[in-house]
This record gives sequence, structure tokens and C-alpha cells, in this order.
Amino acid sequence: MNTQFVGQPIRRVDGRLKVTGGARYAADFNLDEHVYAVIVNATVGLGRIVSIDQAAATRLPGVIAVISHLNAPRLAYHPHKGAIDPATGERLHVLQGDQVRFYGQPVAVVVADTLDQAERAAAALSITYAAKRPAVDPSASDTTEIMAEASKGPKAYYPADTARGDADAALATAPVRIDAFYDTARENHNPMEPHATVARWDGDRVTLWSKTQFVVNEQAEIAAIFGIPTENVQVISPFVGGGFGTTLRTWSHVTIAALAARQVGRPVKLALTRKQMFFTTGHRPRSLQRVALGATPDGKLTSIVHEGRGETSRYEEFIEALTAGTGFMYSCPNVRTQYRIVPLDTGTPNHMRGPGEAQGMFALECAMDELSYELGIDPIELRRRNEPEIDESTGKPFSSRSLMPCYDRGAELFGWAQRNPAPRSMRDDREYVGMGCASATYPVLFSPTRARARLLADGTAEIEVAASDMGPGTYTSMTQVAADALGLPLDNVRFSLGRSDFPPAPPHGGSQTMASVGSAIRAACAAVLEAAARNREVRPIEAEGSAQRDPEVAARFSMHSFGAVFAEVGIDSDVGTIRVRRALGVYGAGRIVNPRLALSQCTGGMVGGIGMALMERTMLDARDGRLVNAHMADYLMPVNLDIDRLEAHFVDEEDPHVNPLGVKGLGEIALVGMAPAIANAIFHATGTRLRNLPISIENVLTA
Repeated sequence: MNTQFVGQPIRRVDGRLKVTGGARYAADFNLDEHVYAVIVNATVGLGRIVSIDQAAATRLPGVIAVISHLNAPRLAYHPHKGAIDPATGERLHVLQGDQVRFYGQPVAVVVADTLDQAERAAAALSITYAAKRPAVDPSASDTTEIMAEASKGPKAYYPADTARGDADAALATAPVRIDAFYDTARENHNPMEPHATVARWDGDRVTLWSKTQFVVNEQAEIAAIFGIPTENVQVISPFVGGGFGTTLRTWSHVTIAALAARQVGRPVKLALTRKQMFFTTGHRPRSLQRVALGATPDGKLTSIVHEGRGETSRYEEFIEALTAGTGFMYSCPNVRTQYRIVPLDTGTPNHMRGPGEAQGMFALECAMDELSYELGIDPIELRRRNEPEIDESTGKPFSSRSLMPCYDRGAELFGWAQRNPAPRSMRDDREYVGMGCASATYPVLFSPTRARARLLADGTAEIEVAASDMGPGTYTSMTQVAADALGLPLDNVRFSLGRSDFPPAPPHGGSQTMASVGSAIRAACAAVLEAAARNREVRPIEAEGSAQRDPEVAARFSMHSFGAVFAEVGIDSDVGTIRVRRALGVYGAGRIVNPRLALSQCTGGMVGGIGMALMERTMLDARDGRLVNAHMADYLMPVNLDIDRLEAHFVDEEDPHVNPLGVKGLGEIALVGMAPAIANAIFHATGTRLRNLPISIENVLTA
């Protein structure tokens, strides 16, 4: 493959559109005679709707309709399970009955001529409930943990139980032991662009201008809900203003927008408020974990026990990779993992950047750090002594594994040798200074994808695929791949995405877009060049190509990205404020298609990891399930003043096995190791181990 553009730090081809306001996001689409919809959310956490008094609301000017379970049409809700939906359970059937499953559940929608009129009428709606006390705390003594149906069996993607050797017996006899519990908070995604959908019906066909990371899934889901052919649904999503996983699923507001538009016979625009996004668009579930390590005095692991549980809703079983990395990260003859979920009266969680790995690696990497201090061995050296030659959980060789090269380069760039290993030994004026490190990993995912290439008479080319771009630079990187494959200048290639009538693509998540979509584009370009060679005088000429992973190769290798993350913190000696003075990550992620975009991806992920470590926590009132801090004043996230120096670097890594492009993806792994690196740095600064996230000033002062 020609690589004139792949590997180069090309500026974003859509950059000018974005900075000049030319990029149109979901709520930017204005249709003739469109009206506005505002959702009314339940103010109890469990129970039933007793009555809805809409008299005051309907008397207000501009109100067109008030729709609830009392007058909403019965929707088909045919079975549909997209690649991202929980395998067990049934999605929320919105406005179809009087049952309230969680605080904030949509219970009505008001449609009016203007947004102000719709908001005023929604506030005037009077709803009474027969309420019960919900269960919202997975650590409460009266909750029940279960084994998820999708985690049962040896072929489960996230197995509930795995074992090799006898980890418990080996732990009991280990000369050195660490046994600790870790708690990571519930988080919400909070991208810049709120969820929004504009819906318009033309007879029995509906068009949705919608914020989504999974275009063809939104098409299929709405078709199933309304009981219409898939081809009768068109989804358009050219730009997504951040997502982190929150728009992977098709949430209830999309259904409500389409339902309201059909009811009133006019296009409807529905945008969620920031508060509403905390209620109904998923969240990173809280996790409770135990990690126990046994080792010899020279630092060789003899036992690893990792038990974890995460929250889910009562109507769906959400699972994620909480313990997935434990079996292959380090060499150990005796390993046991256990994964359970706790059904609660909340909305269903959803995948959030680094889903499962972010929490699971926090526990494992903090435990490894604890063990290093117990043994008096440098944390990097401890990991080096337990570096596996193969994936010991499967017996397969790694397609490539650059963990120790990442540590070697990171330690040199970070100045790890200047660290005094003794806790509470480094100080800079008022601040105690600590340095910590942690490993990161994420699987190399790949999904079947199709793409279309078209050569025009003027020497330009068009590429089409139903992918999404929530900000990592998909427009740019795919243009680079296509330009190289076609042998054309970048300016002669126009890449289009975000339409459900384009060839299908997988979800824009799981760090698989470049691997899957890029490989399909390469195949489509090869097909169109072959067709052009056969028909030299015909223009335009069009061809499609597809890409999927070779099952024989997939069966032979264990495929993962790896990284080493370093953090330096400063903690005020009087008031306990915590500052991340600098952070550095080094990643082995195969071929880097665009170093400029890759750097942006990694530093963004590191910022998310800082939020996870020190700030982000969604609080629920145990009495009624109310989300106490569902707003930007109290749900804390990193801002510019919280971020000092961040660096991301990449080791040279060639991996011909993972996919035709040799890429591994960066979006997820960039967040995974940041929180444990910060937590380990805080221990080094203070000498006190804090195992619950986020770590706050109060935690430091109490310790």
C-alpha cells in the first residue's frame, strides 16, 4: 500500500467547517414548519403514575399536544439487539404504560410552536405517583448480585468466572500477599453536544437527523420499535459533538421525537437538557472490586484473585470488561476472576470510554503498586519480572505486545530515575510530590464493514460509508487512507459518512473505526481501481468493498494494545488540594495513521482519566433515586486550569495480524491507565493508600 499520506500529521479536513460554524450537528437542522418537543421526566425513583392533569398545560399558548401513556399509540417494539445493546433483557418501552422504573424516566412529552412554550407547558404538567423506595446503591447489604446470562459459558465475551491453577490455595501460602477492595464511582459521559433528534414523517417513512455513534443501528432500532421496514427509516448524522459512548445506543428520546412528529403531523425537534442527559442516556456503572495478589520475595506472582461487580438496571443486564485484562496482563500460574452484576432501580448503564478496562485496570494496577512497596521493588521492575511470553489465559501468542518498551521509553522521558522511592519523601515548597505509574490495555476490535468508492470524470473520488465521527478525526484519517489507496491528492478525495443509506459500518466505539472502516475503504478503493482498469472510458465508475477479520488469524493470536502511563501529583501540605503536575503516556498501538490526531486522542483520554481519578461522581439520593448533582455546577470535570503538562508518545510497532492496515486504535486505551497512575502517585506523595474513586481533598485530609 502506498503510504504518502498514512502516517503523516495531516490537519483536519473538516477543521475549517467546525471553526467557522459550517458543521451541522443534529439540532442545527431546521425544517419548514418544525415544532419543538420537551420531555417530562418522572420525579420518583420507583412506582406507578396515578394521574396526569394536563389542563393547565394545554391552555397555554402555542401548545399543540401533550402525549403520555394515556394517549400515546401502542408501538410495535419488535425484537432488536444491536451489537451494542445488552444481550439479556428488554429496552425501555417509552410512554407505553404507567410503570416508573427509575428517577428521570420519560413519562410525557409536550409539543409546542416554540421551545419556550414547550418548556413552560412541560413545567405546568401535574403528575401524581404511587411511589416506592428504590434500590440504587450496589454496596447496600440488601442488594443481590447475579451472574449475567451473557457471561455464562466458556465462550462468553466477558466470562463471569475464569480460573487457571488454584488461585485461592496459592494465595493462602504465598510469602507476600496483598488483599484490598476498590470502589469506582458512577460517572456520566457529558459530551459538549447534548443529545438531539429532529424527526420528519413523509407518509410511512421517517427521516431522523440525530446524534448517534451507530447510524445503522439507530435505523434498525427505530424500524423495530415502529414496526416498519428498515428501508423506511433514514438516519442522518454528519457530525457528532463528542460522545464517549453515550450515543452508541438509541435512547428513548429518539423514539419520542419520532412518535411526536407522527402524532402532530409536523417535523419535531427534540434536544435534551444537560440535566436530562444524566437520566436517560446511560452512564459508567459504579464498580466494587477485590484484588488479591500473592508473590514470592523476589517479586514473582504466584496468585491473582480479581472479583468485581457492577450495577445494572432491573430490566436489562449490562455487562462490561471489568475483569477481562487480569488473565493476560502478567505471568502467573494461578489466576481466578469473578464478575457479577447488581440489578438496581436505575436506568441501564452504557459503555463509557474504556468501558470495564478503566475500572478493572484501576484495581489491578493499584494492587500491583501496593505489592511493589510491600516487596521493596520498583513498580516498573515488578511488572518486568512478571512479563508474560504468551497470553496465559488462552495459550495464544500475542500478535504484538510492547508493554515493556512503553515502560522503558516512558521512564526515560518522564525522568522516573529521579524519583525517590520512599513515600512522602519528595517535596516542592508547599506541595508533597508523588510519582506513579500504571499499565494500560485494550483489545483490538474489528467488525465487518462495507464501503463505496466512486471515481468521477474530473479525476476526483467520493467515498461513502455509514460511519460516525464524534471528534477523533474520522473524516481526515479516512481521507488519508483513501488517497493513498487511489493514488490521488488529498484534495481530490471527498469522504462522506453519517447516512444510513451508505454501506453499513460498526459502532463508532471500541477503538475499531480505523481498523474496520479504514480496511473496508481500502478494499473499496482496490475494487474501483480494478473496475476502472477494465472500463477506462467509463466515468463515473463505482464499486463497493468489504473487510472482515480472517477467522484463522483471529483464532491464532491474542490481540491487544498496551501502554504505560506516568503521573506526577502535587498535594498541598495544609489544605490537601491535589494537582496533576504532569502526565505522560506511551502506547503500542500498531500503525499510527495520523500522529496529530493520535496525540489529540491520547491527551483527551488522559484528561478523562484525570476526571475519573479526582472529580467525576454521579450521586444518587437513596430515598428516591434522585440524581443529586445532575448539572455542571456539582458534577465536576477537568477544565483548563486543572490540566498542566500532558504528553503522549508511541513506540514503533508493526502488527500484520490485527487487520489489513495494522492499526490497533487509541480512543479507549488512552483513558485506561490514567486513574491508577494518579492514585499510585498520591500514595507516593502521602504514604496513604486511597482505593476509592474519585479521590477528593476530604479523602486526603482524613487520611
